Amino acid sequence: MRVVTISATYGTAGSQIGPAVAERLGVPFVDRAIPSAVARELGCTLEEALVHDDRAERGLGRLLSGAMRLPTVTFGGVDMYVPGAMPLPAEEFVRRTERILLETAHERGGVFLGRAGAVVLAGLPGALHVRLDAPIERRVRQTATLGGIGEREARKIINENDQARIAYVRTFYKADPADPHQYHLVVDSTTIPVPACVELIVRASAALD
Repeated sequence: MRVVTISATYGTAGSQIGPAVAERLGVPFVDRAIPSAVARELGCTLEEALVHDDRAERGLGRLLSGAMRLPTVTFGGVDMYVPGAMPLPAEEFVRRTERILLETAHERGGVFLGRAGAVVLAGLPGALHVRLDAPIERRVRQTATLGGIGEREARKIINENDQARIAYVRTFYKADPADPHQYHLVVDSTTIPVPACVELIVRASAALD
């Protein structure tokens, strides 16, 4: 069973590359499946669960940046208050996410996008850890082109998502998602075409045998 984790900054085609790699390797692509499963376990809605997910647009980053303005919001085991949603313990979300990620990796293998996969599965033999990243100007152009939006809006989306994903890893794992030492392969997928990125990752995964 193959296991690949992909950490992708917004605008680097992670949602395209991940499924393509999974198809080539014959394993599941695991993205929204994890927060959906966690939401079922916690008895809340997917929207509420995604508030604490590193893949949720305008999610955790906005919550963390506004934490000082919300006296009931702290970290280290205390429930986080989200206006308009039921209180959801952030650390419980992360703990259950980790368990589902580990169980899936051991039982079926998979390509895992986000959720600090390179940290959670760091000790798993044969797992390949990949980082997709690029200078923000190229990510802005790619996001604008693929999304059919203006560059100003694309930059805003990228900044908010970058903040959310960085906050997730730093808050719960005390790590920097941009640290290249966490990965076997770092790829600029705004310069290297998507099919070539997929091929690189598939070949690198095979090389770990």
